[in-house]
Amino acid sequence: MSDLLRLLGDGRFHSGEELGAALGVSRSAVWKCLQRLEAEYGIAFFKVPGKGYRLAEPLSLLSQEACSVALRRFGWQLYFRDSLDSTNAEALRLLQSGAATPFVVLAEGQTGGRGRRGRVWASPYAQNLYYTLALKVANGPQGLSGLSLVVGLAVLHALRRAGVGGAGLKWPNDVYAGGRKIAGILLELTGDPADVCHVIVGIGINVNMGPDSVDVGQPWASVRGEVGAVADRNELAVFVSESLHQYLGRHAREGFSSLRAEWEANNIWQGKRCTLSTGTRQVKGTMVGIDEQGALRLLVDGQGEQRFSGGELSLRLDHDS
Repeated sequence: MSDLLRLLGDGRFHSGEELGAALGVSRSAVWKCLQRLEAEYGIAFFKVPGKGYRLAEPLSLLSQEACSVALRRFGWQLYFRDSLDSTNAEALRLLQSGAATPFVVLAEGQTGGRGRRGRVWASPYAQNLYYTLALKVANGPQGLSGLSLVVGLAVLHALRRAGVGGAGLKWPNDVYAGGRKIAGILLELTGDPADVCHVIVGIGINVNMGPDSVDVGQPWASVRGEVGAVADRNELAVFVSESLHQYLGRHAREGFSSLRAEWEANNIWQGKRCTLSTGTRQVKGTMVGIDEQGALRLLVDGQGEQRFSGGELSLRLDHDS
């Protein structure tokens, strides 16, 4: 399917006969593939008798070669997939099969993308960035301290390079633009967190997704919406890789405390009234920042400052803030 989309990526009309000849299949096979792309992946086409087929909107497809070249500079292996359940799940399977870290899994689309707390991550085909980095952490709690916040800084830096100037961070691991979510991070561990373990760093970024692509269930932003043009997903994948290499390297050398001030400088909810959901209760207070391990510092009503950390916590802005 990606080969067919690449042929149509020039924005011109192509006849079924021309497409079939280029792909080595029949016109009927081309028609069936186009139907599948529309029905299963939501990719729209113009169909004009005598002219052929053209994409209704331009697409930025990923280039396995270009991304591989960029990753080789860091000694990272690329595993590229057209479509899969989720890049995090694929990274776990690769680890279990003995794949050497660090490596990156990139996909054009996901059928079972996941966010934090079991939420579904919208993953329309060839629209967004579905990216997972797997790496080994050998220094236990010190190597894991504040890691998701460091990844957030890396993603923020990459988005700003891509032209999203108004982006900021929401604790613990979301990136917002214009008050709406543009990227999310899901970290999963395998092994012994107190000793040697592998960390699966899942990153989802809304890149070219349009308002009618999917029902996300919350306000969201995209790179395309922020910059006003279709974004190059390959360029953004390279930006993310370069930023991760830079920020994770600094984290490994200096610890999270060296990045705490930068994170707080980009905290969009600093000083705002928030509600923290812990799973069993809700805590209301004012966000006053994070500590040197990345834990949330919340000025709780009537109880003074308290600190919270954990993967099942969720922070929401109060409507009267």
